[in-house]
Amino acid sequence: MRVLGVDPGLTRCGVGVVEGVAGRPLTMLGVGVVRTPADAELGHRLVAIERGIEEWLDAHRPEVVAVERVFSQHNVRTVMGTAQASAVAMLCASRRGIPVALHTPSEVKAAVTGSGRADKAQVGAMVTRLLRLDAPPKPADAADALALAICHIWRAPALNRLQQAHAQHSVRKVTR
Repeated sequence: MRVLGVDPGLTRCGVGVVEGVAGRPLTMLGVGVVRTPADAELGHRLVAIERGIEEWLDAHRPEVVAVERVFSQHNVRTVMGTAQASAVAMLCASRRGIPVALHTPSEVKAAVTGSGRADKAQVGAMVTRLLRLDAPPKPADAADALALAICHIWRAPALNRLQQAHAQHSVRKVTR
């Protein structure tokens, strides 16, 4: 499975592509950050993020795009920017018919480090170890994007089984 992880942000939108299956060694195919100037008009920043994500989609052809689920923070302005960048990533993937998966930050941290309260340094260290890299990807947004992709690869089999069980249960309810 090839997954594009997206850590959404208006100034720095982390992107990372990981390939592999649960239980086997994973391979990083690319990592980076789509940057926009903080003083640029919002519309121009969103277009720049769209172009950057489209380039990653063209270059790596992922089967799934895993995006960090936006959660409420203290700074409403930050939440809005994150949500807008997140929506752009979901739109780019959906336009191409690529499934989108949303994962919370604590879900990603727990999957990669074993603790949903891990800090950025711990996530970076585990991403480095899991992908057999020489050093943690910089900035942290890039490491977070890889962590999202890893989380999805590891969780996808269980999520698929849950969805299938739910679908079968729904069919049984309808036929009764």
